[in-house]
Amino acid sequence: MKTILITGASSGIGRETAKLFLSKGWNVIATMRNPGKETELTNLENVLISKLDVLDPASIEKTVQGGIERFGNIDVLLNNAGYGAYGILESFSREQIVRQFDTNVIGLLDVTKAVLPHFRKNKSGMIINISSIGGKMTFPLGALYHGTKFAVEGISESLSYEVEQFGGKVKIVEPGAIATEFAGRSLDFSNDESLAEYQPIAGKVMAAVGTMFEGASPASVVADVIYEAATDGTDRLRYTAGADAKAIIALRQQTDDATFTGGIKAQFKL
Repeated sequence: MKTILITGASSGIGRETAKLFLSKGWNVIATMRNPGKETELTNLENVLISKLDVLDPASIEKTVQGGIERFGNIDVLLNNAGYGAYGILESFSREQIVRQFDTNVIGLLDVTKAVLPHFRKNKSGMIINISSIGGKMTFPLGALYHGTKFAVEGISESLSYEVEQFGGKVKIVEPGAIATEFAGRSLDFSNDESLAEYQPIAGKVMAAVGTMFEGASPASVVADVIYEAATDGTDRLRYTAGADAKAIIALRQQTDDATFTGGIKAQFKL
């Protein structure tokens, strides 16, 4: 029986992925910052609920070792924990900037480093990193968030060469708009109304955020793609999740910068 370790399993994509893999007969190490609040997954078989904060290296090491002790092995790591910091760059404190990169990038690297010795020893293992269409293109006011997702793309692609040396694999999943708490709890929007020059764009982007998620795919769509990536037996690196993701990434690949950004400006009425 195979085992997957999932970060950010308390809601959204992480939770749906945990449920799907459990239904397919996998063991699941479902990690979250506040496991005491978890009620649904705790009642399922073959699941280990573990406290993991990607900003806390000690919790990462403890979870990895606990998962190996419980199930004997970890076959797949899903780096899913993250959030989106959007807003006017000048309005963010340095602390907010560091937290965005610590969570979405450094945390991902720390979890990956904690699992790699186990994968190397087993001469197998797969790392699946949740990127975004925002790792291939950008929306206005997303300098921090898109910066982290572009980083995840580069980290993943380069790391794939490394882990191949012992039989490991890296996969990248790029969701589009997903009906999760991203637009609510997982969105950190920053603005400073005294910065007058930016107020028109801030207002237009905030007005558009709601409509961007109106046709969002359910998180289960991403879970299905993650399961495909984990089990299809191929060396494919990238997987898109959601019809909008496929369309937007295809458009980005086919158009030059001026044409694409012009289309984005038109969408936001900039």
